[in-house]
Amino acid sequence: PPESKLPAAPLPQAVDGAAIDSAEAAAWWTVFGDPALTQLVDRALCANRTLQGGIASVREARARLGISRAGLLPEVDAAGAYRRFRNSDNAGAPGEGDFYTAGFDASWELDLFGRRRRAIEAAQAEFDADVATLEQIWVSVAAETARAYTQLQTVRQRLAVSRTNLTVQADTLDLVDSRAKAGISDALAVEQARYNLERTRATIPGLLSEEEAALNALAVLTGTMPGEMDAALTAIAPIPAAAPRVVMGIPADLLRRRPDVRAAERRLAAQTARIGVAEADRYPTFRLTGSVGLESLEEGTFLESGSRFFGISPSVVWPVFRGGSIRANIEVQNALQEQALAAYEQTVLEAVRELRDALAAYGREFARCEALRKAARAARDAVALAQNQYTNGLADFNAVLDAQRSLLSFEEAVTLSEGAITDHLIRVYKALGGGWSALPAPEPEDAGR
Repeated sequence: PPESKLPAAPLPQAVDGAAIDSAEAAAWWTVFGDPALTQLVDRALCANRTLQGGIASVREARARLGISRAGLLPEVDAAGAYRRFRNSDNAGAPGEGDFYTAGFDASWELDLFGRRRRAIEAAQAEFDADVATLEQIWVSVAAETARAYTQLQTVRQRLAVSRTNLTVQADTLDLVDSRAKAGISDALAVEQARYNLERTRATIPGLLSEEEAALNALAVLTGTMPGEMDAALTAIAPIPAAAPRVVMGIPADLLRRRPDVRAAERRLAAQTARIGVAEADRYPTFRLTGSVGLESLEEGTFLESGSRFFGISPSVVWPVFRGGSIRANIEVQNALQEQALAAYEQTVLEAVRELRDALAAYGREFARCEALRKAARAARDAVALAQNQYTNGLADFNAVLDAQRSLLSFEEAVTLSEGAITDHLIRVYKALGGGWSALPAPEPEDAGR
């Protein structure tokens, strides 16, 4: 039967991107230096309901592995019976009495051709795959919690920007209104200032809805009823930010650590082992059965040495003709192995794609954010100049309105870009499968206990 080996997947030696090592990827959310974020992720990894369901699935897989391992050992049953009988007078052996029996029955299939061992190998690989799947859930829960927290702080920063601009625009409206009352300005400028103010005010309800959605997402991720976490997350904090990455290569070993890659490889190994199970069906099955115990017609003599009995019966079953079903099953298992191999290779390709996409988005967002910050600084200067020129009669009010609208637009764009940088970095860590190593994975050796 074929041996399971790690296939030569199209995995590059390194992927250009941020300098991230194994230690950093293990608990990557701590690199942001945000205690609230760390606390939320730790809470989610303890209380998330999807993760708890995955832990239960691993316990199930461990128990199934124990069932498979038990197949290598003899089966022993203890039995006892009492029977009161009366034979027919016309049956040739009339009589009546009691019959007592007690003993042990044993059965053992000799695994000469590896069928049981290959079944255990398949169960072990499935157990490993289930553990890796649990680790993948762990990775996703950590990443989604960090992303939800980032979204929460991003929308709160956007709210702060809108409210600051709202204050500035309200002051502008008061200024224009007082100038209009003094006959220096006209009613059109007043209405334009009011339009600008209310236009900004209209953005706030939508941002508050986004804030509520982020809070609800965090509640569900941390196993809490939506609405119960709002009081604990009232503080406005900066958007989580890590130090800029140094561009260099990411070793391919970090990609091989991804739980979904390891799960796909283990499922391929399990299917390879099932080919061995199917091929073993072509060979004979040897079994030993036996029994030992006591039998007696009298209660008083039941424990005497003369009541002892034993028996042993070796047997062999060889499938001589099954209508081609055994060969067909081998072909089925080979085809399933080819499917598992294709799935493994596709998983590796997807892993490389996800990482490259995340790294590209992360690196380019830095350049975009820097340009937006420069634009926002210029917009702030433009607002100050436009207001000064308008006050001194050197510019019309449209220049002030345009400058204020541009400032609001660029400040919100900067906030969104800063949130996007963090979100892309979280995607990088998720693409690397970071965070699962903190999980206390079940020991497969316990499965046989």
